Amino acid sequence: MADLANTVALEFAGHFETIATKLHKWVETLTAEQFWTNPYAYGNSVGHLVLHITGNLSYYIGAQIAGSGYVRNRDREFTDAARPSKEEVLRAFDRAVQSVVATVRKQSAADWSAAYSAERSKEKNRFAILLSCAAHADHHLGQIIYLSKEFAHQAEIRTASH
Repeated sequence: MADLANTVALEFAGHFETIATKLHKWVETLTAEQFWTNPYAYGNSVGHLVLHITGNLSYYIGAQIAGSGYVRNRDREFTDAARPSKEEVLRAFDRAVQSVVATVRKQSAADWSAAYSAERSKEKNRFAILLSCAAHADHHLGQIIYLSKEFAHQAEIRTASH
């Protein structure tokens, strides 16, 4: 069982590190304006999506498993008009991922099936919440990739028309 627990911890840690690497790759080319611009009448800006992923990881794993004391304001993740710098938002995201990776690596075989509960969560054990958070981060990373490609496409169109 310990081998399975180690495998699960290593794979989750690696997956969250890969999410962080990919997110940085796609956000890197965005200007500060693009980071906070939503090109559609629906959805969210890349900046708000990164705030949301950060809040999700910081609350469901950081506060609820690692005991970080993080207090989440989920609505503000989508509506924050303060618009901190892209670098500041990415630093917070990186800290959240580092916390998740450290927490995941500390889980023992018994920890994975330990009872879990949190506001707005249906997951009943730590494995389930980690799986849910990984899927959630992947979902929003896909949106970030799409938006980043859209900004690149718009730039190509502007360049071609000049």
